[in-house]
Order: sequence, then C-alpha cells, then structure tokens
Amino acid sequence: MKHSTNLVIISGPSGSGQDSVIQGLVDRGVPIVRPLSTVTRPMRPGEAEGKPYHFVSEQQFDELIRQNRLSEWAVVYGKKAGITKQELERIKNIRDKIGVWKMDWQGVATAKKQYPDIVAILILPPNMETLVERSRERGQQNEKDIQERFEASRAFLTHKALYDYEVINEEGKLDQAVDKVAEILKQEGFLDNNA
Repeated sequence: MKHSTNLVIISGPSGSGQDSVIQGLVDRGVPIVRPLSTVTRPMRPGEAEGKPYHFVSEQQFDELIRQNRLSEWAVVYGKKAGITKQELERIKNIRDKIGVWKMDWQGVATAKKQYPDIVAILILPPNMETLVERSRERGQQNEKDIQERFEASRAFLTHKALYDYEVINEEGKLDQAVDKVAEILKQEGFLDNNA
C-alpha cells in the first residue's frame, strides 16, 4: 500500500448516496471495515447501540471532548458526531481491510491534518435539487429539517478543495458511482487490479 494508513474517507452531503456507495462496495466483496461514530442524535427505527453508531448523551460526548478522546468531531445538523481515538486505532490495526471513514467536510479538514496522505472521496448528487428530493423520499424529516440539510449541504461545495476525488452519483446509476470509487481504490493501491 502506498499510504501510511488503511483509512479512506468517503464523504458527501446528506442524500448524496455515500452510504449506498459504501454498501455497493461491500456487496462487490471489497474488504471494508467502518469505524463506529459516536453521536448525540436519537436512535432511528431499526438502529441499536453499535448499529450503526455509538449513541451517547450530550454530557457524555462533552466528557469525551474534555478528555481529548476524540480523533475528530463536529456539530452536524445540530447534533455532535465524532470518532474516538480508540475506535480509529482499532480500525487501523485490522489487516487486509480498508477502513472507510465517513464524515462531513469539517471532519475531512481535521483528518487531513492528522493523516496528510489520507485519500478523501467526495460523493455528490447530480444537482442540489436531487438532494432535496432524496430527503423527501426518505420521509424521515420535516420540511424545515430538509431545508436545514440543504443549506448545510451547500457547504460541501465550498470545501471541495479538501477532497482528492469527486464522484457524481447520478440518479438511477449507483453502479457507475460504485465503479468509480472502486477504480479510485485500485488507483491508490488499496485494491489490486483483479478486484
């Protein structure tokens, strides 16, 4: 591997399809492991502790900050989210797996300071209106929340320079986005060319 870490960042605004791209890689047999984020947001239906996040109170999260136990953290849509240093070390020590670190642009800026050669891939929708439509299709947010996420998503566009690669997740063409990300992983030495 030509990088100092097995970590890769896959990032994008809410509704861009970053989770779908990651799942597409897993479905193709790409050896991925994901660090568990610690979050203060409430659990959604179908979620449980450790699946897909560690859920903590605001006070518990603030204690992690105070004790300097977080590798990175940010306020995302009014809630705190981050990765503990212990969790990141666990992922880095897993051999033969790519640690896919999902985060927002603020986290990318922090991660790039810690790991200057970390590869950061930005997943974007074909246009911002698609983000709004995808959020509405989820049916988990009210219009106010959707508009807040839309505004927050615009920040990704102003911070595109943080990223090494940009992949457009066209509507109905998820496989193409997964192909592009897999090709980036090959190009960067995380996968061999036979994968």
